[in-house]
Amino acid sequence: MINRLCIIGVGLIGGSLARDLRREGLVGEVVGASRTTSNLKRALELGVIDRYDTNIAAAVKEADMVVVAVPLGAMTDIFRALRGKLDDGAVVTDVGSAKGSVLEAATDAFGEVPGFLVPAHPIAGTEHSGVDASMEGMFKDRMVILTPAPETRADAAQKVKSMWQGTGAKIIEMSASHHDEVLAATSHLPHMLAYTLVDVLGRMEERVEIFRFAAGGFRDFTRIASSDPQMWHDICFANRDALVHALEHFSDDLNQAIDAIRRGDSEAIKALFTRAKALRDEYTKNG
Repeated sequence: MINRLCIIGVGLIGGSLARDLRREGLVGEVVGASRTTSNLKRALELGVIDRYDTNIAAAVKEADMVVVAVPLGAMTDIFRALRGKLDDGAVVTDVGSAKGSVLEAATDAFGEVPGFLVPAHPIAGTEHSGVDASMEGMFKDRMVILTPAPETRADAAQKVKSMWQGTGAKIIEMSASHHDEVLAATSHLPHMLAYTLVDVLGRMEERVEIFRFAAGGFRDFTRIASSDPQMWHDICFANRDALVHALEHFSDDLNQAIDAIRRGDSEAIKALFTRAKALRDEYTKNG
């Protein structure tokens, strides 16, 4: 049971977390925090939070769990605002998509990775953002990856694990570096491809006809290009090395496909499509 939960950045993920914990009776009071009031007022209207404060130090007072749900580029400033303001026994976690940068931000703000910090990443969400997009049940049967550092206290990690399990999520633990490698390939690369494809097509002279005649496959593939640009900008640079590696790997394979088409290598292209279909079907069956 969390007596007082403070969510810094009450948007899609933070708001959905608050809704689930309320539904399951796992939280007493929910306090929202941000430097602007518009989203916080809306969160209050929706009943996602009980009250809010734009002063982060005041918002985290007596909180036993603090969830930082802001873009990765703002993480250092938030951690600095938390320094010396947390109650004894308070646990801090986050929901960022790149964990190495979170540990770097913590070290920069606190001088070290504090024992109360438990980096985490829920593998859930939609292309929509803001508290209006939050919903109950978003995390049920979805994975939440915990990447505790060597300095992370066992009791803090357990408390964050229990919180996410209360939403119905499945918990996986791995190192921050391994997380960032995996997510660069499975999440960050697809977003870069979707954004780039829409941008490329949008700058073609025939763009009106291109978008007019775009079929369902185009909409499905590019849906994630409607995600929050600031958030994905921050992710891109927070996980730069792993993302560049994934992009270079993809670029090499794409060039091989281009060459096969240019040469009229029917067998190579058919083999590519066959492998991809089998892999996608297996993923869907097990997913």
